Amino acid sequence: MTFYGASELARSFRTVRENTIKIAGEIPEESYGFRPAAGCRSVAETLVHIAVMPRVQVQIQAVERRDTLVGFDFFGMMGELHGELAVPRTKAEILELLRSEGEKFAAVLDGASEEFLAEQVTYPEGMTPPVKSRFEMLMGPKEHEMHHRGQLMLVQRLLGVTPHLTRQMEERIAQMRAAAAQAGA
Repeated sequence: MTFYGASELARSFRTVRENTIKIAGEIPEESYGFRPAAGCRSVAETLVHIAVMPRVQVQIQAVERRDTLVGFDFFGMMGELHGELAVPRTKAEILELLRSEGEKFAAVLDGASEEFLAEQVTYPEGMTPPVKSRFEMLMGPKEHEMHHRGQLMLVQRLLGVTPHLTRQMEERIAQMRAAAAQAGA
């Protein structure tokens, strides 16, 4: 029996993507060109990067169903994905890209069997670890997205916007304090 499998992977990825879309929606379109420092991606580039990066795992796991990454054209694929950052897009188009690409990846996760998730994929010589399960590899896009989402939440603060997750937490704390005060009165 698996306690965390394909449906949980898909559900948790969808939750992360929904929160990313909320953040993207709260950042004004005129701030999509904002770069927090020289050499950093803009807000728009970061969001597009988040949207398209799961394609790497879709290609490896679902399209090619590779059992080794030896011979995988990682740099060719990364070049393709990097080209997506240069495509001019409106905020609405970026939000739709996040939705559509997110759902494509979630569908791959939803359709995975326990046996598939347990399969091992060998990495090229010199990489650590030398082998990973498909499960671990398919968790990567969510972890990657959460990393960049943290950056976007900091950008929100720099732009004077309190992130929605922070606002929600502050509201819950205020309600708990009010309930405790009323119970103590």
